[in-house]
Amino acid sequence: MNQEKIFNIEEELKKLPNSPGVYIMHDKHDGILYVGKAINLHNRVRQYFQTGHGHNNSRKIAKMVEQISYFEYIVTASEMEALVLECNLIKEHRPKYNTLMTDDKGYPYIKITVDEDYPRLIYSHSMKRDKSKYFGPFTNGKAVRDMIDLLNKLYQLRTCSKRLPKEMGKDRPCLYYQIGQCKAPCNDHISKEDYRANVDKAISFLNGNYKEVLSVLTLEMKKLAEEMEFEKAAEKRDLIESVKHIVEKQQISKTSSEDRDVIAYATSDNDIVVTVFFVRDGKLLGRDHFHMNGEGSEASGEIITAFVKQYYSGIPYLPKEILVEEELEDKQVIEDYLTERRGSQVRINVPLKGDKKKLLGLAKDNARLILDQDIERIKRQEKRTIGATKEIAKLLGIESARRMEAFDISNISGCLGVASMVVFEDGRPNKKAYRKFRLNTVMGMDDYASMKEVLSRRFTDERMEVLPDVIMMDGGKGQVNVAIKVLDSLGLDIPVCGMVKDDNHRTRGLYYNNVEIEFPRGSEAILMITALQDEAHRFAIEYHRQLRSKNQVHSVLDEIPGVGPARRKALVKHFKDLENIKNATLEELEKVEGIPASTARYIYYFFHQ
Repeated sequence: MNQEKIFNIEEELKKLPNSPGVYIMHDKHDGILYVGKAINLHNRVRQYFQTGHGHNNSRKIAKMVEQISYFEYIVTASEMEALVLECNLIKEHRPKYNTLMTDDKGYPYIKITVDEDYPRLIYSHSMKRDKSKYFGPFTNGKAVRDMIDLLNKLYQLRTCSKRLPKEMGKDRPCLYYQIGQCKAPCNDHISKEDYRANVDKAISFLNGNYKEVLSVLTLEMKKLAEEMEFEKAAEKRDLIESVKHIVEKQQISKTSSEDRDVIAYATSDNDIVVTVFFVRDGKLLGRDHFHMNGEGSEASGEIITAFVKQYYSGIPYLPKEILVEEELEDKQVIEDYLTERRGSQVRINVPLKGDKKKLLGLAKDNARLILDQDIERIKRQEKRTIGATKEIAKLLGIESARRMEAFDISNISGCLGVASMVVFEDGRPNKKAYRKFRLNTVMGMDDYASMKEVLSRRFTDERMEVLPDVIMMDGGKGQVNVAIKVLDSLGLDIPVCGMVKDDNHRTRGLYYNNVEIEFPRGSEAILMITALQDEAHRFAIEYHRQLRSKNQVHSVLDEIPGVGPARRKALVKHFKDLENIKNATLEELEKVEGIPASTARYIYYFFHQ
């Protein structure tokens, strides 16, 4: 819809309610320019259109207001509800004039399944509300895995996923028991109480109690050396070095033993870097940085306010205290929201002196250092991505190439026809938006008919509401004309290009509006188109290979007496592919759920006659 002709801004401003809520500013193309929250919608939204109001002193806001064609709003029951809704809408729509986090990072945790009779240490991508105990977040995934490996070796904890004690004694102890890295609780070789004691030691280690561990290991190493058990002594020595390495990474903060995040930022023109120090139980576990974009000048506190709202609405763990360098806008409502999420008080403070102030200064120095190092890298990356899409749009003479969708067909001698759809947004692959299609109506090698089916299905699927700015076909004039006919039949007006290759099968340009457009060799645009075409081809081939593999498994297993669809499915689920089924022992086949012993023998002898 286009609201430009029917939306009277002056009239609509009069209708704004004196209620808390969220407002959404749109341009003439229905794009979302800005999302904001207000304790009073009537007062806040009117400010944008009042000449000379302080709210419009920012060049960014003034530029945005010039583009507003219409606005809409959502009334909420409270300012806190408005805050939550604002965060969700910003994350979903990523409006041009909101100060946005450009990073989408998750952090690893160490999860201890203390609710199990024989707990395990597990690498976890998130912290859930369950009965397990979590340590983190950490900023280095490899360091987390190293920590888990070290603790499993130190305290000989199990790494298997067996349900104990239910499955106790069903199998022989695994290799980890044989090499002395597990006490084999699966075979009752250690009591529940002794195993728990080892888990408690691991927890104590994660809480920072390293001295006792180092002392015990050192004594054991010396004793083994005196007994001339040099190989075992060397193992203890290696463990000591591993512990020391971990300890060195856990720098101590003098501020206190509470959990806190320390946030500072540095800016240069429109580039913003925010640094976060993670202090957990008095230990500086690490730091991370985030890039944000912001056009024009930013009001005092706006950058940190935008970061805090977006960042803490998307992570599971909240510290007790957040240190920032400037007072936040809407500080009280943000504190209330974070307190409600954490289940206990969260405070946002601006330290004025002492160790907290020094720590904040250190975060500030890090942000500036990272910004200086990254500005050139960011610009190079932007040139390869967003810059390339702008170059493509300019050469084609279209408004935008921000979202590009590419299609490819794959079959062998007309069998198992499939198609791929890959999506690049802002020059980067958006793999969540990829789609694969199994052809239903086309038999044999008819690429035009195949593409007609795929495009018709894609643009009539209500689940894929977002339309591309441009469609890229893996082929020339024929494929482009098929796409245009499909779009015309559906009443859609979307630019369609054919990705043309030279005699050496290298992408050389685009076929558009009955003209072949050659791009400058080595330009970012041609590199982007090449990557898009290669990705569409790879994705289609990968899907075709999967189907061929499944088809091969089915055709062979169907020849074995006693194997029907249900047992075939059980075998594939258990062994994953045909090669593993062929190489399985009789004992392994008998363990497959739903496969009787007699059928297992048929399967085994079928492949081993």
